[in-house]
Amino acid sequence: MKYIKINENGIHIVFGITDRNQIKLLHFSKADFCEEDICKFGPECKAEDLARRDQLIDEAFQLVQVNLAGYDRPYEKHGNKHICTVPGYLLTYAGMDDCVNEIGRKITVYQEDRTVTHVRLETEMQFYKGTSVVRMKNRIINEGEDTQCLEYLSSFCYTGIEKEGKSNSDAKMRVRIPYNGWQKEMSIREFTFGDVGLAQTQPGVYQRTSQILEVTNTGHWSTKKYLPLGYVENKEAHTSLFWQIEHNGSWHYEISDQNTHFYVCVSGPTEIQSHWFKNLAPGEAFESVPVAVGVADDSFEQAMGELTRYRRMIRRPNKDDEDLPVIFNDYMNCLFGDPTTAKELPLIDAAAVCGCEYYVIDAGWYAPGEWWDSVGEWKECRDRFPNGIKEVTDYIRKKGMVPGVWLELEVMGINCEKAKKAPDDWFFVRHGKRVYDRSRYQLDFRNPAVIEHVNEVIDRVVKEYGVGYIKMDYNIEPGIGTEIGAESVGQGLLEHEKAYLNWLDGVFARYPDLVIENCSSGGLRMDYALLSRYSIQSTSDQEDYRNFATIAANSPAGVTPEQAAIWSYPMRQGDKEEVIYNMVNAMLFRIHQSGHLAELSQERLALVKEGIACYKTICQDIRQALPFWPLDIADNEDLWVCGGLQLENKAYLAVWKRQMEGKNNDRYQNAGISCTEDSLSIPLGSLPFAGKGLKVSCLYPEKEPVSFELDKDILTVHYDKPVMARLFEISF
Repeated sequence: MKYIKINENGIHIVFGITDRNQIKLLHFSKADFCEEDICKFGPECKAEDLARRDQLIDEAFQLVQVNLAGYDRPYEKHGNKHICTVPGYLLTYAGMDDCVNEIGRKITVYQEDRTVTHVRLETEMQFYKGTSVVRMKNRIINEGEDTQCLEYLSSFCYTGIEKEGKSNSDAKMRVRIPYNGWQKEMSIREFTFGDVGLAQTQPGVYQRTSQILEVTNTGHWSTKKYLPLGYVENKEAHTSLFWQIEHNGSWHYEISDQNTHFYVCVSGPTEIQSHWFKNLAPGEAFESVPVAVGVADDSFEQAMGELTRYRRMIRRPNKDDEDLPVIFNDYMNCLFGDPTTAKELPLIDAAAVCGCEYYVIDAGWYAPGEWWDSVGEWKECRDRFPNGIKEVTDYIRKKGMVPGVWLELEVMGINCEKAKKAPDDWFFVRHGKRVYDRSRYQLDFRNPAVIEHVNEVIDRVVKEYGVGYIKMDYNIEPGIGTEIGAESVGQGLLEHEKAYLNWLDGVFARYPDLVIENCSSGGLRMDYALLSRYSIQSTSDQEDYRNFATIAANSPAGVTPEQAAIWSYPMRQGDKEEVIYNMVNAMLFRIHQSGHLAELSQERLALVKEGIACYKTICQDIRQALPFWPLDIADNEDLWVCGGLQLENKAYLAVWKRQMEGKNNDRYQNAGISCTEDSLSIPLGSLPFAGKGLKVSCLYPEKEPVSFELDKDILTVHYDKPVMARLFEISF
C-alpha cells in the first residue's frame, strides 16, 4: 500500500494506492492518521492482519461512488445504500494534479475504468486559505462508444467517519440533524448513532445493515425539511466532520455502515430519492453539485465558525453585506399583503424617523383584492396606487431610503392572463399536463421566452418604478421536476435550477448594486447555491416574536449573520418588553423591521429608534464575527435562549426568556446548568479572551435596567418579567 498524505489548513487527508492501482480515501480528519484504525474491531480483524486489512480496503473506501445502469454490484450492500457502485469499485488510479491558485491549494484526482464502462472520473478538491474547509465535486466523462445511464454520482464519499478512538460508535459518535420547515426553521437536534437506528449489533463480526440515516430533499424548495448541512462528531477523539451541499434543489446524504466502518455519502439528486438520471452519450460529461467539507474539534460552534469563514469567501462581493443597511418591510404583523398609498405613507414616515435605510413594499402591489392565483405580470395596481407606485417609491427616496418591492418571478397564477396564452413549454409539465401547486404554475427558466419575460419585469421595476431592492419570494413546491426536454424529470429540474442561477448572475451583472433578498416562504431555500449570489436571506415567516428567538439564535448555522434577515415587528398592543424582545431578535443579524410603527406610543417607538441606532454602531463587527452558543444551540422548548457573536477582543450575547406554554428548563438542568424561572447562569469560558478579566455591559436597551452579575467567567442574569430579552457586550 502506497500512501499519499496531505495536510492543508488543518485537514489531514490520506489516500492509499492499492496493489490493484486503485485510489482509496482512507482518512479525512482533524486528527492524524493511524494505520491501525482501518482494521481493529472484531477477533478476525486485527491490525497486524495485513491481508485482511487489504481486503477490507479493496471492498470499501471508494473516493467516488458512481453508478451506471445495467451492471452488477457484487459487494455487500444491503438495501438502497449508495455504496459498492459500478463503475465505482472498478475505477483505477490515473494520476493527480496538485497546484496552488489565488484561493488556495487545488488537488484533482483522476480515475478511469478501461475494462467495462470506459468512463473517466475527475475529483476536484479546492482548499481555501484560512479555513479548514475544502470544496469538492466530481465530474464523469463517457469515453466509450456506448451511451451510459448515470443513476448516482457522489460529491463526497468517506468511509471510516468513526474510526478514531478505541470505544465503539454507540459510545462516542453523535450526529446533528438540521431540521428546517415553515415557521420552524433552524431546529437542530443531536442524536447518538443508536438513536437513529445505527447501533452496534454485531460487535464481533463485520457490521452490515440495511438501516440508513437519510437526510434528503426532493424538489425545488431546497430546505423545506432539512438544511443542506451535516455534522458528526467523535466524543472520544474530539473531532468532527461537517459538510454543506451547495445546490438549490434535490440533494441527499446518508450515513450507514459497510464492513465494520461507518461511511457518509453526499450528493445532489439521485434516481432513488429524486427521480433523477442522466444519459451520457459518448464524449458527454456530467458534474456533481459542489459540496463543502470541513473538519474541527468536537464542537458544533467551532465547525459553524469554520463554515461561516468559508461562506464569506465564496459569496459574491457586494455592498449590502459590507454596510448592513436596516430594512423596513411592510408585511409581517403589519399590512400582510394589502398595501395602498394611504397605508404606506405614514409607515414610510415612521420608518425614516427610526433610521431605516431601505423600505420594501411587500406582496399585493400588483393586483386588487385577492391576488394569489392571478400573479405573473407584475404591473402596478392603480386601485391600490391611484397615482402609480412611483409616487410611493419617489416618496421613499425623498425620505432618504431606497425603495423595494416584492416579486415571485418563478411562478404564474393559474388565472394570470399571460399564463393562459403562454405555451406549455413555458412551464413544468409531467404526464403531459402542467404541474399545479397552490394555484400556481412553475416557470421553466431553460426557455428563452421565459428569460425574456422575467428580464422585462426586472428592468421595469428598476428603471420605471425606481426600485433598488427586490424581495424575491417563492411559495410553491413543484415537486420532482419536469419531463420537457429531459431524459428524467429530475434532470429537467436540475437543468432549470442551473438556468435560474445563470439568469441570476446575469441580473447582478446588469445591476451590481441591486439588493435581492432570497425568500421562500421564509427560509425554505436557504442554500449556498443561491446565497453565494443573494446578499440577504429571509430566515422565517414566524409570526410569534417569542418563538423567533430560537430561529434567530440558531440562524448562523444556516447562513452568515450579515445575510440573516430577522423580523422585528412591535405589535400594535404591547409593552416596552415586547418591543425590546423584538429588537433583540434582530440586532445581531440583519434587522428586518416591520410592525405598525406609526401607531406605537412615543415610549415604545423610542425603543425601536434606540435599537436601530445601537445596531449601526455594531454592524461592522457583525460582518466579521463568528457564532457562539455558550449553552449550545437553542431548542424550541427552551424557556431560556442564548446566542451570540464573537470576535478576538469582544463578543455580543443575546439572552431571551419566554414564559410560555411548553417552555421549560429541563434541558439545561439536565446538563447541570444553573437556571430557574427568574435567573440563568451562562458560562463564557469558551470565548477567545476568557480568563483575562471579563467585563459585561447591557448594550441594549440602556434605560431599561436588568440585574446581572459576573463571577469569573460565568454571567448570571435575572429577569423578573415573563417575557424579556437583553443584548450584552462582553469585553476585557
